[in-house]
Amino acid sequence: MIESGPQSGVPSAAPRRGDSPLPDAPTVPRTPAGAAPAAPDAAVIAAYVAGYQPEDAPLLAARQRAREVGVAALDEAAGAALRVLTALSGARHVVELGTGAGVSTLWLLKGLRPDGVLTSIDSEPEHQRLARQSLSEAGVHSGRVRLIAGRALEVLPRLSDSGYDLMLCDAAPAENLDYLPAALRLLRTGGIVVFARALVGGRVADASARGAEVLAARDLARAVREEPRLVPALLPVGAGLLIAVKQDAPAG
Repeated sequence: MIESGPQSGVPSAAPRRGDSPLPDAPTVPRTPAGAAPAAPDAAVIAAYVAGYQPEDAPLLAARQRAREVGVAALDEAAGAALRVLTALSGARHVVELGTGAGVSTLWLLKGLRPDGVLTSIDSEPEHQRLARQSLSEAGVHSGRVRLIAGRALEVLPRLSDSGYDLMLCDAAPAENLDYLPAALRLLRTGGIVVFARALVGGRVADASARGAEVLAARDLARAVREEPRLVPALLPVGAGLLIAVKQDAPAG
């Protein structure tokens, strides 16, 4: 590795015009000499991570629309993770459950191949109207996105087996366990399923939490972990992302 700076003899690269500056580092209180340094709390870290990948004007406008109608959109860090997962899989065909106002739709499109198509399903016509506005403002060609109105569990049986590279589940959390077999049918080998809000804001880690949403999230995490055709990971990004890669069924 070549170091840059005055001592290395290699000049430091100047920032390119148009580059977004990195967010300011978290402020950590000074600690006495010899004591372990204090770590910033989770909220400070989350704010820093969110600022690492600033959203552009169309995304900010879509997020504002979501707030106005009370739709819980994925945060910036979760959106950036979706973009990376989509790009990493080389996705050409993506299915999204829960269009909302188009925030996660726009993030997925940022990672989708130029010849790719995103299918997004939502039961609320008003949400898809707002998503169309968000897509139009972002300059997304109509052929890149297929919006389908309806309940996910009623639409998914009409989609092609092994026809998708990535599936995002962010519709009805109570139905996530029902989305799981659909994902196994729809995804190609090597495809990725993503369940949003899998940590329920961290409440799944609280042993005393017993709400329906928390219990459903725990049941889902257990089912994904025990499914032999999936290679899973639970990521503490945003409200939590449960991701898994589909592999061939074990022999025997």
